[in-house]
Amino acid sequence: MFTIVFLAALVLMVLTKLWLAARQVRHVAQHRQAVPARFADTISLASHQKAADYTIARTRLSMLEVLAGAAVLVGFTMLGGLQWLNQFWLEAFGPGYAYGVALVASVALIGGLVDLPFSLYGQFGIEQRFGFNKMTFGLWLADVVKMLLVASALGLPLLLAVLWLMERAGSLWWVWTWLVWMAFNLFLLVVFPTFIAPLFNKFEPLTDASLRQRIESLMQRCGFASKGLFVMDGSKRSAHGNAYFTGFGAAKRIVFFDTLLSRLSGDEIEAVLAHELGHFKRRHVAKRIAVTFALSLLFLALLGWLATRSWFYTGLGVVPNLGVSNSALALVLFFLTLPVFTFLLGPLASQSSRRHEFEADAFAADQTDAGHLVSALVKLYKDNASTLTPDPLYSAFYYSHPPAAQRIDRLLAHA
Repeated sequence: MFTIVFLAALVLMVLTKLWLAARQVRHVAQHRQAVPARFADTISLASHQKAADYTIARTRLSMLEVLAGAAVLVGFTMLGGLQWLNQFWLEAFGPGYAYGVALVASVALIGGLVDLPFSLYGQFGIEQRFGFNKMTFGLWLADVVKMLLVASALGLPLLLAVLWLMERAGSLWWVWTWLVWMAFNLFLLVVFPTFIAPLFNKFEPLTDASLRQRIESLMQRCGFASKGLFVMDGSKRSAHGNAYFTGFGAAKRIVFFDTLLSRLSGDEIEAVLAHELGHFKRRHVAKRIAVTFALSLLFLALLGWLATRSWFYTGLGVVPNLGVSNSALALVLFFLTLPVFTFLLGPLASQSSRRHEFEADAFAADQTDAGHLVSALVKLYKDNASTLTPDPLYSAFYYSHPPAAQRIDRLLAHA
């Protein structure tokens, strides 16, 4: 019975994603020939068409990724791939932590290898074609190796801790695992800005004295204490621009892409930063962390229950181990299949994120001139080739930020 439920959910997910993507492609293509009236004075037809073509290319690639991901999932489950890996590592290492780590790591590695062609084409095909790619293949490969090493250094100790708790902490192991998971995520928030991010990019202090003074005045008005103002060499990898603040507690820092600073005026940079500070003042980060932790507790409790049910394994094409721990097997099956049953929650997360973006925009409009944020957003939409005419259903399902027209209309009304 569970096999039927799983396959039905998988088909529903794949068809829904492909249908939404097809709607996006069709809608953007239909509006390619004319710039929306409210942007006619600021966005050229050539820029609008570039954004449309870029959006269509990225969306079509995502459709192939959906199909590949579904095929891999079926291969692991119904076609016996995970069953084979499970037996292979059991025979190689015998029961124990080495077997568990090998099983989880091999599944993650296979998934990563399947994603590599899409990453390569996205970077050196689509991004290159539209003038955004600044990476060499050597830099791309170095990034992949670094990410693998960082993921191993951080992930393997966490995985060992989880497997140990699943074996030794009794029926409520999932509560202890949740506490470890929370501590791990808070640890990442602290170490990412100062230790992990610098492995991939250079972060130099902002040297523009007038801009620094303007930003420090804004932070003082907003009651925001930062570890520092930094410029990141984003142009080494991409022509896209952005700004963000990162870290937790005393480790908070504000980061500007060098591409952003080269395109926006001082007033516009201040407005963009005010928006980012709006997320801080409205406690959006804390709220998202709280929701994430609450959901993780719920999902771990569900895993704790499913791990003791034989139909959970057999329904997904795997025979549970007899007389041997099934902790690693349950962990892999759960995280492979969870997205199939939770993807319809995506619109709720997107809606919440868009609401936060509107609130951050309103905060920025209170702290700076709303017109400056509007002009900055228009430049960013143009420079990043973001479509001005997304399909309404697609954007409602996926977009973490409101579509350009909605966002700018609200800002103009606020002004």
